[in-house]
Amino acid sequence: MKKKGKTTVSQDPVEQIQRIFKKRGATVLKEAEKTMLSEKIESKQVHDALSYFMKKYWLDTTRPALLSLCCEAVGGKPEAIEPVAVSAILTSGAADIHDDIIDGSKVKEAGPTVYGKFGKEIALLTGDALLFKGLTLLFQTINQGVPEEKLSAIWNVTKETFFELGDAEALELGFIRRTDVTPDEYLHLLEKKAAIIGGYARIGVILGNGSKEELTNLGTYGEILGMLILLRDEVIDLIDVKETRHRIEKESLPLPVIYVLQNRETKSAMTPILRKKKIALREAKLIAEMTRRKGGVEQCMKLIQKLADDARTCLSRVKHNKAELELFVRAVSKI
Repeated sequence: MKKKGKTTVSQDPVEQIQRIFKKRGATVLKEAEKTMLSEKIESKQVHDALSYFMKKYWLDTTRPALLSLCCEAVGGKPEAIEPVAVSAILTSGAADIHDDIIDGSKVKEAGPTVYGKFGKEIALLTGDALLFKGLTLLFQTINQGVPEEKLSAIWNVTKETFFELGDAEALELGFIRRTDVTPDEYLHLLEKKAAIIGGYARIGVILGNGSKEELTNLGTYGEILGMLILLRDEVIDLIDVKETRHRIEKESLPLPVIYVLQNRETKSAMTPILRKKKIALREAKLIAEMTRRKGGVEQCMKLIQKLADDARTCLSRVKHNKAELELFVRAVSKI
């Protein structure tokens, strides 16, 4: 902790980046909430679900902040991202709700999901409402000063990255309850999911009038950042025993577990538990402990550090606002 006058300022990168996100994304988040909830929806259940999601659950300042940072990194004005950022909050929120339905996730760190609180049907309709509103707003940005050629480029990025995300979600269905998935197969899946963060970075560059070289460089930075976020979650899912159990029963196995399953002896010891339809918390804890003991988490952390170095290499070519982008890397690399 560093003292500045009478105020104590945290040097923790996670806390620092959260303050930056709030500063850069709070206004856009409020506008997204206002815009979404202004729609006339007769169904009280869907209206309540949207209100819950926008006001209490999806407090997403990460995407608008990344758009802002990348726009400013190429010399653009951060306020240029606001119309597109509102759309990004809504469309990414839709994808999150649909993902929860697929994964059967009723509770997350932020609390009960829309699926967990309102059920599958209402969650699906709520996600659809967010998606259609978000895409409509994206096309309407042309009336808010976004030139047609920029909008066309932004739409192409949005389409490509959401198709990558959807393809990844479909491929992941084939990994559920499998113990023979290889690390390379799973990392390919994560790369497809991470493309959407790279997409937001590229959209920020487009809005900031960046060059083709800057578009490629910061797009790569964003993809690496997306991988770091996902890999961090893979490790954290082994810290929360309930989440570990959920992953084993309902989703693909966490990457650290996949790493240690490449060892025949370890695989032989774990398989009887992993093949159970229902497992006890103590069994999930045993899987997590064995994974750490056999080096699965360590392998994941080594990959995180390598990717963090790759992200910094991308940032070495950035001309503006490098410090905050570097802080983002430090924050998502810390577990």
